[in-house]
Amino acid sequence: MHRLRILTWHVHGNYLYYLSQAPHDFYVLSKPERPPGYSGRCGHLPWGDNVIDMPIAELQRRDFDCLLFQSREHFENDQHAILTDAQRRLPRIYLEHDPPQAHPTNTRHCVDDPATLLVHVTHFNRLMWDSGRTPTRVIEHGVIVPPGVRYRGELARGIVVVNHLQRRGRRLGADLFERARGEVPLDLVGMAAEESGGLGEVRHDRLAEFEAHYRFFFNPIRYTSLGLAVCEAMMLGMPIIGLATTEMATVIENDVSGYVSTDIDELLRYMKALLDDSDLARRLGVGARETALERFNILRFVADWNMAFAEAMR
Repeated sequence: MHRLRILTWHVHGNYLYYLSQAPHDFYVLSKPERPPGYSGRCGHLPWGDNVIDMPIAELQRRDFDCLLFQSREHFENDQHAILTDAQRRLPRIYLEHDPPQAHPTNTRHCVDDPATLLVHVTHFNRLMWDSGRTPTRVIEHGVIVPPGVRYRGELARGIVVVNHLQRRGRRLGADLFERARGEVPLDLVGMAAEESGGLGEVRHDRLAEFEAHYRFFFNPIRYTSLGLAVCEAMMLGMPIIGLATTEMATVIENDVSGYVSTDIDELLRYMKALLDDSDLARRLGVGARETALERFNILRFVADWNMAFAEAMR
């Protein structure tokens, strides 16, 4: 397909970076003060030349081929407040990053439009949302890790990667992290990790090398979308321990790529087994990487997005 000019918003920086591996130009809206959702091209991610800062003051004078919404606020408010009539008539995609956070099964999605393509990032998310008459498609994650960085696991500790864990509470597993940390050595990294006694934020371009030394990756999250951090750790060859909920239950196979369970006591036994047996951890890490190479391959991800863009343009 021909190269598209896509207008979007900066909602999830890491996802936007992986999406920008597609052969299109992404114009990312920005405001002078760079508030959340309008930060444009910013931060330390290695953006390519196809990620273009789009000041909101210039928006109505520019031409685009497609709109890519990523939040309810932008879909319901921005398209009416800041887009021209012609821009609002462009082909539209809504990228939904999360499962419903109100009622898990009976929440109607904000997009109710047969002319808008609704893209979910996991099959679990599409299953749980009531998408009504809106056409849907699932595009599973695709990730990249630095060449040459692979799992080592010589450090007999586990690592947890969650942003703002204390603020986000039980849904993200703050209580489970505290429980586990009381029995096994665990380090937490991410935005505001210090609030939970963690190490703080590690830049994305340094995270892979940082976490590759840990024995295992623990994902304490009860209910959210499948985290990119999990996919990245798998791609490094790290064994994964997590809850058998949401899409995680379909990603990690027990005794092949890690362990998942809804029993925290069982997960703690698995963690202790990996701390005691580095050979077991390495074997599970190999299984995790094999799964990631097949399921979260960036070339498959780009191909799926190209099909979604083609569908929207039709």
